[in-house]
Amino acid sequence: MTIAEVSGALVESALEKLSVTSLLLATSAFTLTLGFMGKIIFKQKQKLAGDTKFPPHIPSSVPFLGHAVAFGKSPIEFLEKAYEQYGPVVSFTMVGKTFTYLLGSDAAALMFNSKNEDLNAEDVYARLTTPVFGKGVAYDVPNPLFLEQKKMLKTGLNIAQFKQHVEIIEEETKDYFRRWGDRGERNLFEALSELIILTASRCLHGSEIRQMLDERVAQLYADLDGGFTHAAWLLPGWLPLPSFRRRDRAHLEIKKIFYSVIKKRREAQEKHDDILQTLIDARYKDGRPLSDPEIAGMLIGLLLAGQHTSSTTSAWMGFFLARDRGLQERCFSEQRTVCGEELPPLEYEQLKDLGLLDRCLKETLRLRPPIMTMMRMARTPQRVGEYTIPPGHQVCVSPTVNHRLQDTWAEHLDFDPDRYLQENPAAGEKFAYIPFGAGRHRCIGENFAYVQIKTIWSTLLRLYEFELVDGNFPSINYTTMIHTPHDPIIRYTRRTHTQH
Repeated sequence: MTIAEVSGALVESALEKLSVTSLLLATSAFTLTLGFMGKIIFKQKQKLAGDTKFPPHIPSSVPFLGHAVAFGKSPIEFLEKAYEQYGPVVSFTMVGKTFTYLLGSDAAALMFNSKNEDLNAEDVYARLTTPVFGKGVAYDVPNPLFLEQKKMLKTGLNIAQFKQHVEIIEEETKDYFRRWGDRGERNLFEALSELIILTASRCLHGSEIRQMLDERVAQLYADLDGGFTHAAWLLPGWLPLPSFRRRDRAHLEIKKIFYSVIKKRREAQEKHDDILQTLIDARYKDGRPLSDPEIAGMLIGLLLAGQHTSSTTSAWMGFFLARDRGLQERCFSEQRTVCGEELPPLEYEQLKDLGLLDRCLKETLRLRPPIMTMMRMARTPQRVGEYTIPPGHQVCVSPTVNHRLQDTWAEHLDFDPDRYLQENPAAGEKFAYIPFGAGRHRCIGENFAYVQIKTIWSTLLRLYEFELVDGNFPSINYTTMIHTPHDPIIRYTRRTHTQH
């Protein structure tokens, strides 16, 4: 092992044990000088601006790191206090970078209505996604090309496909949970993360790739998924960290697997009705077909981009239902009312009639949106209210904060699915509820996520009764980029009516 590799392993070992706060502290040594330079540049901008009014800037006595410690410890509390003290537009420094948050529906409109050349997504996300998905797709290409790729994927995410997916997801869910037995205590988030990969791979990748999903391939997915970390976001990509090396090796291995499947598909006479076939047959506006690396990269992106959000949301929903046994039984009764007393196999058309389950999912996405912050890089000066955001600021919107503002949501911290039965102030505010984003970057997998999660939970409600272990409701794990449940152990008992 080289000195660089040993150093990388030591850094990685430290990073894996540290919280976000400690990680930010650890990274400060790399770029302390840049922080002071940034401060000088900021002052120069203020001089040059003259009468231009910048957003209020939260002062910090800590050079370079700024508010990284406070934000890393409890980002939601930090932003809510900032909103109360400074209003809907506020800037602060973390790790030498200036972040400007647009808090609330009106301010958030700037991001979601902006053009990509003004508030740019690639400048923020490319360093995370490109090593995982590969070159030539997603944020590694100009935005018009990315929009074409998203349109191709969206073509394969249609109702005809969803009708097939419901049967597949129900089958995979029943098969997976056989290992749980009749009663016990298990890690719900871990189980649902595995199940989401299995169902998503079979539905979105096709049967050939799903059949290859053994423990080795599952580990490759996990290694690849390890590229979505704070370390990948904050540290230079060339560092010899073990997680970076695992990510890069996994990327190559998964691409090889996908290439072999794509090759067989191209040579086959019979055409399949799935997204893999959609991508093989797709053409750009100029008539060019997708290359094998592009298809493989889009398949990886389709799986991993939705895996975090669906597994996190599914787990949180399970704990909300376990905490309120009355609500859980109402959801189970709804299954019998909508689908029949004998609970026959679920059908796609029934999902829309499961109104209470739908509202539970909607309320889970309100209180625990999987992505805490959506970001863009300001390339041009941006006007919002009385303020001008200068180029170079990372402009952010937090769904979590927007979803719980007291001046928009009544009883804003309560889990109340029935709130959507009444007229809610948020209904008139375009960006008060944004779990899947909005505008040109809105998540194309939103409809699939609803089908996937509602099918999984319809099946689980039929199989088991759930309860919290000793009344413990999981706290939020802020050390991950997506806010997962901490210590997500749930207690379950098989329903006596359920046929094995």
